[in-house]
Amino acid sequence: MTDSPPTTKLPAQSPPVDPAETEAAGHATAGSTGGLSWWHGDGGEGAKRNLALIGVLLALFVIGAATRSDLYSNPDWVWANMLSILKLASVVGVVTVGMTFVIIGGGIDLSVGAIVALAGVWCTTVATQNFGAGGMIFTAIIVGVAVGLVNGTLIAYGRLVPFIATLAMLVAARGLAAEISDKQTQISQNGTINGIASTNLLGIPLLVYILAAVVAAGWVLLNRTTFGRRTVAVGGNPEAARLAGINVRLHTLLLYALSGLCCGIAAIMLTAQATSAQAAMANLYELDAIAAVIIGGTLLSGGRGTIVGSLLGVIIFATITNLFAINGLTTEAQNMVKGGIIVAAVLIQQIQFGSLSQFFRRNRLTTS
Repeated sequence: MTDSPPTTKLPAQSPPVDPAETEAAGHATAGSTGGLSWWHGDGGEGAKRNLALIGVLLALFVIGAATRSDLYSNPDWVWANMLSILKLASVVGVVTVGMTFVIIGGGIDLSVGAIVALAGVWCTTVATQNFGAGGMIFTAIIVGVAVGLVNGTLIAYGRLVPFIATLAMLVAARGLAAEISDKQTQISQNGTINGIASTNLLGIPLLVYILAAVVAAGWVLLNRTTFGRRTVAVGGNPEAARLAGINVRLHTLLLYALSGLCCGIAAIMLTAQATSAQAAMANLYELDAIAAVIIGGTLLSGGRGTIVGSLLGVIIFATITNLFAINGLTTEAQNMVKGGIIVAAVLIQQIQFGSLSQFFRRNRLTTS
C-alpha cells in the first residue's frame, strides 16, 4: 500500500479589501479618539502653548491691578489702556509676522528694523511725497521687498549664513537711510498717511485693524496654502524638501521678500505714528520681533511655529512695556526682564522637544 504524499495546508487568504471600507474605518477610528489624540499630539501643542500665553497675559493683568489698583478700578481706563497696548504692538506685530515665516523656514533676519527705517525715510523724501499717499505707500513697500530680495539672494544663491547676510544689511540699510535723509528727521506732510495713526473705526484704532489684517493673511498663508507647507518643510529638513521637489533656494528668497514686505507696511504705520521718519527709527525692532517669535513657540532651528503664538508674544512684550511705564520703572529694568523671558522661553523649548531630557538621561546612563 503506497502512502499518499502529505498535503500542504495553505494559509487562508483574506478576502480583498475595499479601499473605500478601509478609508471609512480609518475615519471612524479617528473620529472616536480624534479629539483626545489631537490634544496630546502635535496638533494640540500649538493650542496648549497659546493657552499658556493667554495665562501669562492674565497674570500680567493681575500684576497691573495689584500694583496700580487706582487705575485698574476704572473700567474706561482699562479699555483705553488695552487699546493703547494693541496700538503699541501693531507695528512690531506686522514685522513679527514676516519674521515668523523666516524663522520657520530655518533662517533669521537681523535687518528688519533697518529695513523699516530705510523704507520710512525713502517714502518721506520730498520727491516721493509729491506723488501723494499712494506713492508713499508704494515706495515703502517696494523698498522693503527689494531689500528683502537682496537678503534672500545673498542667502539662497550666495550661500551666506543668514546671520551674517542680514547683519551686513542692518548696517548698510541704516547707512543708506542716513545718507538719503542727510541725518535729518523728514516730516510727513501727507494728511492721509498721518491720519492712519489717529483714525478710529468703531472705537478701535486703524493701526489695530491693519495688524489684524496682516496676521489673518499670514495665518492663512502659513496654514492653508502650499507656500506655508513648503515653508515648514524647508525649515524642518531642507535636503528632504529638495528631494521632494521643492525649490529650496527660490522659496528661501521668497521668505525674505515676504519679510521685507511686512517691513514696508510697518514703515508706513510707524511714519504715521511719528508723522516723520529718520534713520534711527525702528531701533532694535529685530530683537523685539525675534523675542516675540520665540515666546510664541517658534523653533529657532525652524520647521515649527504659529502666527497666533507670535502675535501673543508681541502683545505680552507690549503689556510688559505698558506695565513698567504705568509703574514708573526704568527701561533698563524692562530690558532685563525681557532678556530673562527670552532665555526661559528657549529653555522651555529645549525641555519640550527633548534636548535637555536626553542630555540628563545620557548622563544617568553614564554614571550608573
